[in-house]
Amino acid sequence: MKLAPDWNRTAADYARHRAGFPDWFYDRMAERGLFRPGSRILDIGTGTGFLGRGFALRGAHVTGLDVATGMMEAARDLDRAAGLTTEYVTAPAEATGLPADQFDLISAGTCWHWFDAPKVMAEAMRLLKPGGHLLIANLVWLPLPGNVVAATEALIEARNPNWHLGGWQGHSADQQRDLINGGFARRESASVDYDIPYSPEAWRGRIRGSAGIAASLGAAEVEKFDAALGALLARDFPGDPIPVPHRLVALWGQKP
Repeated sequence: MKLAPDWNRTAADYARHRAGFPDWFYDRMAERGLFRPGSRILDIGTGTGFLGRGFALRGAHVTGLDVATGMMEAARDLDRAAGLTTEYVTAPAEATGLPADQFDLISAGTCWHWFDAPKVMAEAMRLLKPGGHLLIANLVWLPLPGNVVAATEALIEARNPNWHLGGWQGHSADQQRDLINGGFARRESASVDYDIPYSPEAWRGRIRGSAGIAASLGAAEVEKFDAALGALLARDFPGDPIPVPHRLVALWGQKP
């Protein structure tokens, strides 16, 4: 059976526990000319807005787009706490219904693998202004031999055989080909590995908020999984915080 997560079921954990993109990422994207204060940005698959909010905090005019209304409600709460007002649109990334040629940047934060890539590429080309950019950014945990991520992934796979995202390390030749096939020019990519510290409680919340657990399992199964993960952490990874290796991979191209 194919995994079909309902992200609305996990919005609270996702909003509270999922780490956002670091400050230096936005600095580097600005240095490369992808955005500046006043830029119009469409963040597709926005979820709780954890990528788009960083652009808005730096003076961009951001529109978030997703099909999960519960996630975007959580995004609005986070925006209010940050003193921001962001427009949110309920629509699929493949057919946004938005006017053409109006955005300087379209961003996608760790969500591209859920899309119909050729359709989203065509829609992005339609929506971008000439010279605008499409940015595909992936912030992913790294399963390394013996680390907390590898142990956690094994537990997810044991409890949810439909989960198929284990072992991914962020790099994707498919996404590079998508930019080529979509007609984007001046393509670039960058990758940085670094640790994100999680308390045991926060790591449990981060995993509950993932596609393989609360977004696709029943409440009783989620409770059993969470208890099992808590026991695993106490036994094998007792530190607080736990350093969790991550990789941030960004790929982008420009509309001619």
